[in-house]
Amino acid sequence: MTQASTAAAAGYSLAELLIVAASEAWRGNGEILASGIGVVPRLGASLAKLTHSPELLMTDSECFLVEEPIPLGPRGDYQPKYSGYMSFDRVFECVWGGRRHAMIGPTQIDRYGQTNLSLIGDYAKPKTAVLGVRGLPGNSINHANSMFVPNHGVRVFVDAEVDMVSGVGYNPERWPEGARNDFVDLRLIITDLCVMDFGGPNHGIRVISLHPGVSFEQVQNATGFSLLKTDDLPTTPAPTEEQLDVIRRLDPHNLRASVIKNNPPGVRAA
Repeated sequence: MTQASTAAAAGYSLAELLIVAASEAWRGNGEILASGIGVVPRLGASLAKLTHSPELLMTDSECFLVEEPIPLGPRGDYQPKYSGYMSFDRVFECVWGGRRHAMIGPTQIDRYGQTNLSLIGDYAKPKTAVLGVRGLPGNSINHANSMFVPNHGVRVFVDAEVDMVSGVGYNPERWPEGARNDFVDLRLIITDLCVMDFGGPNHGIRVISLHPGVSFEQVQNATGFSLLKTDDLPTTPAPTEEQLDVIRRLDPHNLRASVIKNNPPGVRAA
């Protein structure tokens, strides 16, 4: 039996577990712009709007607000339900006003929540050039951000600072005297091993749930810095049938199956 068929036999895949976990980042956010960057974050934001947080605002990823999230991939006969124009000016108003919550996929994350999506190695002579900082400096200062990591390991969760600080975090040494840092609002980190937040002392990163079949020791060994954990460390909740039905409708071409290598099941074997 292949891993993909095992995923089906288990009832849900790891990607589907992560989509449901990601949707919780937007629970209780109110009427803000929900932006999921990438397959799992976008499906997570869409699932949130269609289940527990209908007040969220979403765009068609172009220039219109939509009443319901648009399915991924070719649309076929699907007709978007537009509700208003969303120009770049209006998007930036949401950004600068803190009325947005984005979920991004950084290349590196450090113990302070600083993120890097620009380069790997020395800034003057990098080993690899990635995306560039893009809009992350302004986004990370002005509105809430969560993160998605499909391959939890020490190359992502680095032992020192990230190679380039593209997105700000809670490192006090990076903030000039008198600079306001109270707008920094880092929420959840969803990985293929666990869910984490910044709820420890001084915004320390802590594990708040483990995916089925994963131990805290596995997570710590895959992380370049010491992690905290909640006292009663629960298992990440499995998707409900209702949630799976919504995910399948949002992703009719099963793009989610390509997010994690071999599309493993949501429940790991012992």
